Amino acid sequence: MVQHEAVTGSEWWRSGVIYQIYPRSFADSNGDGMGDLAGITQNLDAIAELGVDAIWLSPFYSSPQKDAGYDVSDYKNVDPLFGTLADFDSLVERAHELNLRVMIDLVPNHTSDQHSWFQQALAAAEGSPARNYYHFKDGRGKDGELPPNNWQSMFGGPAWTRLEDGQWYLHLFDSSQPDLNWENPAIHKEFESILRFWLDRDIDGFRVDQPHAMGKAAGLPDHPYVETAGAGFIEEEPDPPMWFQDSVHEIFRSWRRILESYPGDRAMCGEAYVLPLKKMALWVRPDEFHQTFNFRFLDAGWDKAALVSAINESFEAFDEVGAPSTWVLNNHDVIRHVSRFGGDFGRTTASDGIGPDAVQPDNALGLLKARAATLFMLGLPGASYLYQGEELGLPEHTNISPEHRQDPTFTRTSGQRVGRDGARVPIPWMKGGTTNGFTSANSAWLPQPESFADLSRDQQTSADSTLEMYKASLKLRSELGLGEGSFSWTSNDAVLSYQNKNVIVAHNFGEDSAKLPVGQLLITSAPLNSGKLPANVTAWVKV
Repeated sequence: MVQHEAVTGSEWWRSGVIYQIYPRSFADSNGDGMGDLAGITQNLDAIAELGVDAIWLSPFYSSPQKDAGYDVSDYKNVDPLFGTLADFDSLVERAHELNLRVMIDLVPNHTSDQHSWFQQALAAAEGSPARNYYHFKDGRGKDGELPPNNWQSMFGGPAWTRLEDGQWYLHLFDSSQPDLNWENPAIHKEFESILRFWLDRDIDGFRVDQPHAMGKAAGLPDHPYVETAGAGFIEEEPDPPMWFQDSVHEIFRSWRRILESYPGDRAMCGEAYVLPLKKMALWVRPDEFHQTFNFRFLDAGWDKAALVSAINESFEAFDEVGAPSTWVLNNHDVIRHVSRFGGDFGRTTASDGIGPDAVQPDNALGLLKARAATLFMLGLPGASYLYQGEELGLPEHTNISPEHRQDPTFTRTSGQRVGRDGARVPIPWMKGGTTNGFTSANSAWLPQPESFADLSRDQQTSADSTLEMYKASLKLRSELGLGEGSFSWTSNDAVLSYQNKNVIVAHNFGEDSAKLPVGQLLITSAPLNSGKLPANVTAWVKV
């Protein structure tokens, strides 16, 4: 079985806990129903008290908001929905006062169709330098009436849209998000300038969106197995022409050099959905990304065999290149783990969401498992990511009515896939009213489910609350240095356990209560049963 040696005294990003903030759903300071940067700044104390090391902000740039800000129209400005550059500077200053580092989203695969680059391309002639910023192609067929190739959009439908002049442009996501042409050196210069703009504002790093999509195979050939993979890929099959191209590595090396030219430990995390992990390890070699999201761990769900396999594969792959493993159970693109673990929701369903007509999750069982999974994850050495609201035990909102849904996946599939809105609902701060303290307005940009009232932050003061469990475990994790710790399995029976330094982390996957490891009990995800570890419960024991 795999083993991992401790890496002490290392850079913060090797062991830090990073808290994702989805700005539109965190806190509204001006009563317009939309979260904003000032709302984040006003509530940073609560995040610092949680015990995390850094925050990561999802996009707040100027944007038409066709895809919740992942359609950027100006990379060097703040959308008025969220405030101003001065608000951003105040946020960074306050975060640093609280010893919180600040990472921001970078979206380099595509822009908004409202970006000045694309607008200039539309106005320019075929084959012009402006059109070379993107992928414009002539169509196939007698009159060019067919798309240039068979690529599909991740949001459903074809990955090409035709213009009135007859040419087509590529968009791996929504038609309002044209893909940039990274074969063009001008794009490299544009993004080097963007990186420096934000680093000069004293941010601590970037989370890079969809980096595995940036490079495209020369000539944009057909996807060789689109019938079975759709817009995606099949592990161990040949790489599709829009994913995992070798050309991206030199881009990341150039970015790494820029980050290292600034003082302090600036970091880049790639949202690289690259599998198997031995392939993703190539993206975190010492001169590329500092870390990448561990989708293998996220995809494992709460299945013992899959979990063991994911952890083994992670340490084997990332230790080989001297990179940290990262661990994550939630983000803005997947069903919240309370609901995911309360039902049978695999990877595909996780990003498609749960609608009102689907089999509904058992959120009580899901919360029991989710708390245990969190405690199991936070004991692992490496970096961990949390998503806003998970510390409150929030479930997915599965009953959002069609008129409120905003995810482009819902529209592009005519409602067949409800999309990710259920994980993006504004979080509750104080019980009461229609939005539980998120906004002073009568309604928020997405409605909350009724269950959020009792899960509001101000209601979670008892020692057995989910919020207090997060605080206690993060405090212990820091005091014991578990993020920089070691790893070895100690049991792979009904009770799955591992040791990190002098702490054993044990979870009972069985049906009956089981004996605890001998030692000092530090924390549990739920009460013990006559001194024994109940089913679906995790414990930390000092030995």
